[in-house]
Amino acid sequence: MNIEKEICRAAQEAVKTLYGQDVDEKMIQLQKTKREFEGSLTLVVFPLLRISHKKPEDTAQEIGQYVAEHCDAVEKFNVVKGFLNIVVSRAAWAALLDDINADPTYGHKHAGEHSPLVMIEYSSPNTNKPLHLGHVRNNLLGWSLAQIMEANGNRVVKTNIVNDRGIHICKSMLAWLKWGNGETPETSGKKGDHLIGDYYVAFDKHYRAEVKELAARFVAEGMDEEAATEKAKAEAPLIKEAHEMLVKWEQGDPEVRALWQKMNSWVYAGFDQTYKTMGVSFDKIYYESNTYLVGKKKVEEGLAKGLFFRKPDNSVWADLTDEGLDQKLLLRSDGTSVYMTQDIGTAEMRFADYPIDKMIYVVGNEQNYHFQVLSILLDRLGFKWGKELVHFSYGMVELPNGKMKSREGTVVDADDLFAEMVADARQTSEELGKFKDMSEAERDEIARIVGLGALKYFILKVDARKNMLFNPAESIDFNGNTGPFIQYTYARIRSILRKAEAEGIVLPEHVDASLPLNDKETELIQKMKEYGAAVEQAGKDYSPSGIANYCYELTKEFNQFYHDFSILGADTAEEKTARLLIAKNVAKVIKNGMALLGIEVPERM
Repeated sequence: MNIEKEICRAAQEAVKTLYGQDVDEKMIQLQKTKREFEGSLTLVVFPLLRISHKKPEDTAQEIGQYVAEHCDAVEKFNVVKGFLNIVVSRAAWAALLDDINADPTYGHKHAGEHSPLVMIEYSSPNTNKPLHLGHVRNNLLGWSLAQIMEANGNRVVKTNIVNDRGIHICKSMLAWLKWGNGETPETSGKKGDHLIGDYYVAFDKHYRAEVKELAARFVAEGMDEEAATEKAKAEAPLIKEAHEMLVKWEQGDPEVRALWQKMNSWVYAGFDQTYKTMGVSFDKIYYESNTYLVGKKKVEEGLAKGLFFRKPDNSVWADLTDEGLDQKLLLRSDGTSVYMTQDIGTAEMRFADYPIDKMIYVVGNEQNYHFQVLSILLDRLGFKWGKELVHFSYGMVELPNGKMKSREGTVVDADDLFAEMVADARQTSEELGKFKDMSEAERDEIARIVGLGALKYFILKVDARKNMLFNPAESIDFNGNTGPFIQYTYARIRSILRKAEAEGIVLPEHVDASLPLNDKETELIQKMKEYGAAVEQAGKDYSPSGIANYCYELTKEFNQFYHDFSILGADTAEEKTARLLIAKNVAKVIKNGMALLGIEVPERM
């Protein structure tokens, strides 16, 4: 039963009957009744006063009287100034519980073959280093957003663009050639992405030493310190060698390409392990080594059409001054491409592969300008979704001890973070006695679910647009707004249901309209009913945090109910059935909601 629609229809009839005028349903404003007043839903009558030509209290009283007499969903009403507070009938709540109980994915919409196709890009790793905490937030946001868009009835393609070419890749390659001595993941015992990351850090260490030495020489020759440092950065032998390697790569040099393929294969194997642990995946992976050539061709086409222009040094630019922006480099003077060129090429390949209706890029807020420009360029180049592309811009993750810096080797490695979260979850669970009568395998599995759930929830409950401070110690807490609190509540409900089954209690498939329901129980049913609206709003706002906060509110409300009322010790069989049905469906909604965040829930704890 859609209680709001029933009351809305009755209110429209009331206005037509009482005041002789049809009203659009948009004028019937229903909202949740404030806790200090009796009722479940409140009708705001102020928009109707120009039709009734009466005082707010009189209008509310008349409409309330009519609705109470003509709508089975309404038990009684009261008027507070211009607000009509409606008490929903127990039979209506039972009917709504029946609807929730009958639908395994209550609150979700399902896509058909003609539903909009949404492509979501996330992860975007570089093949010169392993994934770190910043990547973790990106991946979790992207995965969750994909689940939320699917739950809103869209077809979704999850995609990744791997930054597998460029000067940063050449830095790792050159460092391995100089100091690697043929080291491999097998000989070192390291994951491939970690091994390559070590050489990226090694390059930077040697490069900074060269810059320091050169800068000191230039200063001694009479240059000021700032100019000397800038010149040293450009003329250091290592960076020159890296640039030479990049040019060779773009020219297809066999030796450089073979080394590149070998080292990238090590990184991909490492990435795959990390993605699997994190619980994310992709439907299609693109590689910049393929897309940059397509991008160059697309830019050259735009140049021929007069969309772009070439400078005397042979570089190609887009003039965006008429958009209130500046000029944007698309091809360097030596013909090599930049990130913007690559993104244009990636867009071209994706559009050829899929009939995209909406494109969402999950990329940090330091790239806001980049995507503002990309949107304009794609629109000029004729991509139908170019102007409406969505940059899902999120804030940076910081730690209690400050920001992460890749080149200095001070990142919080994703694999290490996952391992620590699982270890902490195991220790905390053991200290709290959560592992009683469990095998070692069960303890390992629950520690994994709780540890990763704690991490994911802590990150996703924060508004994505904000910078956030990640504190692992705060995330693993079985009380408060945390993943473990929600997971433990789910496991508690499942335990209750198992005990009920052991007692021989069989829950009915359909909810009887005469089922006894108290106010706390109807509040829980109403809260479950709000799940669909929460999913819809999260899709409109691109907001996983909306789902996280809903799951917490539902969990908190159930725990208050559980504290006040016994489920298995209810006074009557009917009350026990009602409470078990409510508990069963609360667990279902929690499980489905947490799944939208990529979080598993354990059957026991």
